[in-house]
Amino acid sequence: MAPHSIESTPLREAGWRWPRLRARPVWALFGLFLGVGLWNGMTVTLTILGDGGTVPGREPFVWEITGALGAWAALPVIQTAVLNAPGPHVGWARFLGIHAAGYLLFTALHIALMVPPRYPLYALFGWGPYHYGDLAFRIPMEAQKDLILYAAAATVWSLLNAWRERQARVLRQAELESELRTARLQALTGQLHPHFLFNALNTISSVMYEDLARTDRLLSDLGGLLRASLDRREPTWTLAEERAHTERFVALLAARFGERVTVRWDVAPGLEDARVPCFALQALVENAVKHNQDRREALEVRIRAREDGAGWRLEVEDTGRGFGEASPATGPGVGLTHLERILALLHGGRARMERGQGPEGGARVSLWLPREVPA
Repeated sequence: MAPHSIESTPLREAGWRWPRLRARPVWALFGLFLGVGLWNGMTVTLTILGDGGTVPGREPFVWEITGALGAWAALPVIQTAVLNAPGPHVGWARFLGIHAAGYLLFTALHIALMVPPRYPLYALFGWGPYHYGDLAFRIPMEAQKDLILYAAAATVWSLLNAWRERQARVLRQAELESELRTARLQALTGQLHPHFLFNALNTISSVMYEDLARTDRLLSDLGGLLRASLDRREPTWTLAEERAHTERFVALLAARFGERVTVRWDVAPGLEDARVPCFALQALVENAVKHNQDRREALEVRIRAREDGAGWRLEVEDTGRGFGEASPATGPGVGLTHLERILALLHGGRARMERGQGPEGGARVSLWLPREVPA
């Protein structure tokens, strides 16, 4: 099977990767290698004739074309090695080991694909039996040529992959900046909608002559919330920063709903510096409150963060009606679709969002995030 593209498809996260096969590149490479075979066949023919030898005119073309097309068919071996050892940064032992194994497999496969077709072709053209020669000399000769081809092809594919990855990062960054601008806008127009602001300001007004300290705290929380929504330029910040931002938001919710809404935190030690998309918890908490604002029962929102395998899990669970019941809010929930898009842009599919049901039947939204800071 021949290579169809330089793209890759992960079998699993952190697993072995294989070339993605597409038709147009394979035929372009086929034409290139066929041209190289014809060129080399002409070169060998002229060299033999120039030395005074006599060889049937088409024999060198059979040698060189079968050799070139055998190499073409074995190219996925090089692609696979490049995809799984893209540079010494993966570790020198892995890098050299994969390429050494790839080279040996490539040259063995090249010879296996190149030599057998020559026997029926010689019989077809009436040239008598084909004799490849002494393997003790032929195999080292082929291996020497294959080493040059392997190194050249691996270098070209590595450069192309690096270029494509840079282009993809630039595109993701542009999309992420656009999404972040949308997130800031949503924080003002979607989540901090006029009705919410009216209630918050009305509550502040009602207590300002009775409790100046509380009034000052509420105004400070409202100012901090608006300032973060407007000034934030990075797509992520630490969980500690997200918690501080969300606690301001919760304080404003309490100004509106009083004891009807309770938020409880359970954050495992060591996760304060883990990176989380900006406004993620704010969106999830607001989503829980919005979809249960008509209920008479008190609503408890539980926020948990804990280690989970190679990453960590951030979970928001409420004691409300859950995803399965109709609510006074329209749509699937504030920011959930948007947050999924942010996760995809930040982590390239390694992060995930899960929706479920809490033990009391309320909604549960769980984010699994890798521990490393996204590029």
